[in-house]
Amino acid sequence: MRQSEILAQVSNDKQTLIAMVEQDDRVAYLYIYAREDLRDRFPRMRGCWVRNLSPAPAQDDAQAMAEGLPPMLAAQYCRSLEAEAPLDPEGIQILWNESDDGAALWYHGLLLAVIPGWSLYIDHSVSYSAGCIQQNSLTFPLGSASTNTQYALADKTRQFWRDWQHNEHNPWPKHQRNFIACYEQRFGPAVKYYAIDQGTWPPMAISQHEDDENFYFFTLGMSIRPMPQIELIFNDEAEHHRRIELAFAVGKEYVDEANAVQMASAMSEYAQLPWTTLSWLGEGHTLLSPVAPLGYEGHVVSAKLGAPLGKLEMPRSYGDPVTLFWISPIVATELEFAQSRPNGGHALVAMLTEAGVQPVFAPRAPVV
Repeated sequence: MRQSEILAQVSNDKQTLIAMVEQDDRVAYLYIYAREDLRDRFPRMRGCWVRNLSPAPAQDDAQAMAEGLPPMLAAQYCRSLEAEAPLDPEGIQILWNESDDGAALWYHGLLLAVIPGWSLYIDHSVSYSAGCIQQNSLTFPLGSASTNTQYALADKTRQFWRDWQHNEHNPWPKHQRNFIACYEQRFGPAVKYYAIDQGTWPPMAISQHEDDENFYFFTLGMSIRPMPQIELIFNDEAEHHRRIELAFAVGKEYVDEANAVQMASAMSEYAQLPWTTLSWLGEGHTLLSPVAPLGYEGHVVSAKLGAPLGKLEMPRSYGDPVTLFWISPIVATELEFAQSRPNGGHALVAMLTEAGVQPVFAPRAPVV
């Protein structure tokens, strides 16, 4: 038997996952596996059968599985019963999805296989293959864009990357204008602008605004990408939770501009967090930060705490609503309270609201 050969290997944007196409003389597979330091969280490699390179076996390939080899797909599940041609590395394109946790295999412009991002977070592998015609233990049929959401999403992702790769279609200028205009309508002209993307994709920034009493800071660019895990957690409600931006405000009575900017710098790390950790941010989540105000340990993330400032009509991003979350500094006992019990963050937000804590930060007594 010919030695297995890696035909293509591509890391995702944040280098947390690697997608790989591998074949021997029997079979070709698409795989996704986690970076070494993340394998405690994601120990299982996700695989998708792509095609048999030898005639399809009549029964499940139990012998290969017993020997620790990638199994061929049994004939009853295959579009082609004959041996298919080995994949040519020159024809392979691996595209990561927008949330950076799933990948699709394109071959000479045709979609061959999809491993959806949500399959990373469950205890068994789920994948879709164009060469499969019936559900089985290895993969699901990929079908077409009209019959399978995964196919349609992969097609949409390909167009997404095309837009970002061609300057004449670059979505950033319009996205940037829309969000800054939204913030300015409510909080006055942007006085400063800080790029926080270190020159990498996607573009991200913090827009600074102020009035006579407060400094305000808002991210823009987070909502270009949907957050990981959301499709699995919220299912049909995913579109209402997957795109966010962050806000922070502090009173001029307590800090000068330099200190306000230093406090707001926590947003720079938070803006990357969903994709660097393959997680998500939502109502009541708590975060540890070394740049929280003196005496505070981190922040609670909450849209509800922003209610006293009025509802901000955020622009939509790729057709989805965008949620603006305010980050509010919290002390060590509050952080411990929130993280020590189920839904502790929601309970903390309720306690802060009852205590009259405003979205604009000012020194206060602990509520725990």
